[in-house]
Amino acid sequence: MEITGATAVIRALEDQGVDVMFGHPGGAILPAYDPMLDSSIRHILARHEQGAGHMAEGYAHATGRVGVCIATSGPGGTNLTTALADAYMDSVPIVAITGQVPTAAVGGDAFQEADITGITMPITKHNEMITEPERIAPAIAEAFHIASTGRPGPVLIDLPKDVLNATFEYQPADGLALPGYRPTTRGHGKMVRQAVAEILAAERPVIYAGGGVIKANGSEGLRRLAETANLPVVTTLMARGALPDSHPQHLGMPGMHGHWTAVTAMQKSDLLIALGARFDDRVTGKLGSFAPGARVIHVDVDPAEIGKNRAVDVPIVGDAGIVIEQMCEALDAALASGQRAPDLSGWWRTLAEWQAEHPLHDTQEPGGVLKPQTVLRALSEKLDGEGIVVTGVGQHQMWASQLIRYEQPRTWINSGGLGTMGFCVPAAIGAKVGRPDLPVIAVDGDGSFQMTLQELATARSENIPVVFCIINNGSLGMVRQWQELFYDERYSAIDLGFDVPDFVKLADAYGMPGYRCDNAAEVEATLDKALGVADGPVIIDFRCDQTEKVFPMVPAGASNDDIIESAEEWYEQVRAGAEAAPAGDGEPGGHALPEHLREGNVV
Repeated sequence: MEITGATAVIRALEDQGVDVMFGHPGGAILPAYDPMLDSSIRHILARHEQGAGHMAEGYAHATGRVGVCIATSGPGGTNLTTALADAYMDSVPIVAITGQVPTAAVGGDAFQEADITGITMPITKHNEMITEPERIAPAIAEAFHIASTGRPGPVLIDLPKDVLNATFEYQPADGLALPGYRPTTRGHGKMVRQAVAEILAAERPVIYAGGGVIKANGSEGLRRLAETANLPVVTTLMARGALPDSHPQHLGMPGMHGHWTAVTAMQKSDLLIALGARFDDRVTGKLGSFAPGARVIHVDVDPAEIGKNRAVDVPIVGDAGIVIEQMCEALDAALASGQRAPDLSGWWRTLAEWQAEHPLHDTQEPGGVLKPQTVLRALSEKLDGEGIVVTGVGQHQMWASQLIRYEQPRTWINSGGLGTMGFCVPAAIGAKVGRPDLPVIAVDGDGSFQMTLQELATARSENIPVVFCIINNGSLGMVRQWQELFYDERYSAIDLGFDVPDFVKLADAYGMPGYRCDNAAEVEATLDKALGVADGPVIIDFRCDQTEKVFPMVPAGASNDDIIESAEEWYEQVRAGAEAAPAGDGEPGGHALPEHLREGNVV
């Protein structure tokens, strides 16, 4: 029986087990929307294609499955590019389906034509424009395989309208024709044994766990490895939840706004065991001064990452989950043969002293302006390690990563590498669609929230019960923080105001409950009301202190040794620099910064 190419697309998606996709129709992709009416696949109508892409990302983050988004040609495809770039940076498996003008019109600047495969080549793991309907099923099968194996990432399939309208005898994909694509998943045995030898010889080891551990479902192996060798663990921004925050061997999050002990432990270590991490600049700070005394074991499924930023002593190419299991087996064998793990009691005493001496600093004055940290600590208590937290990008993201307790993988979702403002609202919707059994809390800033708030219509019309908590400080908070610290309080283009829009009235306009809270005494009660709404989305407008800043902080480009714990410490160093600086020396506005802080005056 002959079917159209459009029907073949839907059937091929069904063959891959797709249960939901996020999209927005338009002329070139319109043929594919008709057979959706007869399909088991649920289509969720986004209000913008970027939102559809982030919804697919949120779904993939939360479930570990491939997320699917669909858009039309031209602006439909180009609107997806931010989500594709975000997924590429954070290794998120999504498949994007785009319509295209008819093949005869390609290259002629037809209406709503864009070279979407050319545009997205640098930000997809693979892409392809289909020119024959018989190619649809194999191409979609290959897309799902490529997106979800090796280092996960986005794949785009572009479908000209004449291919969608063509009729042919459909055959399901029979195997995969990908002779050049064979990701290495199992680590080299000799390298694994050498890694274990390094672990057994180290005196100040630290496991540096990255997002690849979660992507590879390696959390249980990580715990076993850490416990067997008594190793301290830090979990990066993309790896929160890979080891429970409550685990006694977990030191917290490293990086620019990480926990002091996690950052310093890496700096003072003599062995870094990097698992599914890429030595990102936000973790390393000034690369030349990062962990100067440490030997490095680096496990990554992407061979291009090994040695890219930091020289490696023991390179292991392979899936983080599989290699961790290999390391556990080799460690067990070594210990069974009589080898002894080193006595790390002195290292652990030092770490415990650091943790006691360097907690996170924030103070909520009774009756004072509401601090954002107060909101997030209360939210953490309410969730008690359960549920999924999704954030946008900015100060609220850092506070949420620092202060909320994460006990399970895939319960913390954010835009890490690309730092995409506007990620939160649609990604939270996608996460809730993927995991309807768990509460999903979207923690967003007022700036980030306004970039994709139109997707509230999607949440409302689809009755997707997400709690949207807006940390509203009336400004672009992280930019304001940098302008205060590096530009002598010369604030430029950061004022949003607290009342445009009025988020409670906005909630009403979208047909959902809206609450406002501006004092600490009402935070818990407000959260209780919002968390009690089970049949649809809800908004909370938390009006918070505009002057509050995120600390600890390592200025960008500065050494991790220069981590600053509080605003008070920052200004003490600035004052010391001002006293030591010659007249006229300083940053714009006369801000005299010490040399190690001046290096941070870059993005």
